[in-house]
Amino acid sequence: MNAGRPLLLLCAGLAALGLAVRLGDWRAGYLAAWLALLGLPLGALPLVAGLDALAPERFASLRPALVGCLHLMPVAALLALPLAAVVPALYPFATGTPAATPLAGIWLTLPFLAARLVAALALWLWLCRRVAAGRGPVALALGLHAVLATLVSFDLITALDPRLGSSLIGLLTMAAWSGAALAAALLVTPSVHRSETGLLPLALLTAAWAFLHFVQFLVVWSANLPAEVSWYLARGGPLGRGLSLAGGAAALLAAALTLRPGPWTTRALAASILAVHVVEMAWLVTPAGRGAFVVTGPDVLAGLAIAALAAGLVRLLAPLRARRAPIPDAKVAA
Repeated sequence: MNAGRPLLLLCAGLAALGLAVRLGDWRAGYLAAWLALLGLPLGALPLVAGLDALAPERFASLRPALVGCLHLMPVAALLALPLAAVVPALYPFATGTPAATPLAGIWLTLPFLAARLVAALALWLWLCRRVAAGRGPVALALGLHAVLATLVSFDLITALDPRLGSSLIGLLTMAAWSGAALAAALLVTPSVHRSETGLLPLALLTAAWAFLHFVQFLVVWSANLPAEVSWYLARGGPLGRGLSLAGGAAALLAAALTLRPGPWTTRALAASILAVHVVEMAWLVTPAGRGAFVVTGPDVLAGLAIAALAAGLVRLLAPLRARRAPIPDAKVAA
């Protein structure tokens, strides 16, 4: 490995982030990009745990790429540090908005939020390491992940714009993260069998994700709830409608391709689904303080910064990970 490449990537990421900060209004874009990055290891976690328990031989070709996603968890944890500047500026409870309930007045405080986020990241680091090494129990890993994902989704997404009081946000986030992780794994897996082994789970995940979005939208619109409707209106516009059409088309196309899978069509579908889920994080996050779903220059720079910093950190941490965990796949290989 070229020793200068990680440093070059880190410098490029820091330069992009510095320019985004200089231009202003970078925080929402950084949070959205960080959530997209976090979704790769956290989306891979239940997939690896579940597939190891149910069908390890059938999905053996996809496991190395999914484990590679798990190895992004330390990188995501390190890149959470700038959230110390993001949260106080974006969240209503941090900017003086009164709490809606007494419990919210305790739960939604900066020290308590920071403690919960640090604890969740630490537990996820532990879970990702165990799951990558093929260690159980699977039920504990999946149950703890579901609880953590639900709480963090509320803390970082729902609390950002509390007009939508949805109990589905945790399931939606987990479905989006797992769909993104599986799509990324399909893109980088060289096996010729990837279209047969990974397309059906990807189609099922995308269908479940689209169904959850549809149910949430239907409940809000049919009940004529003003606050929740305004939440959706802020995420409409050309970009919002385009994202909805792209997500629906991806779900239908994934279902159709299961009838006749192919390596190139699977790759194209995986790329489109990954792009939809990345943009979805921006759709969830950025309209909260802007009143509309728009993508700005600082948003793009923040996303590029996250990508470059993550790529550089992955390369820097790879030798350390190889020394500490030389036999990650022994159980599955057996």
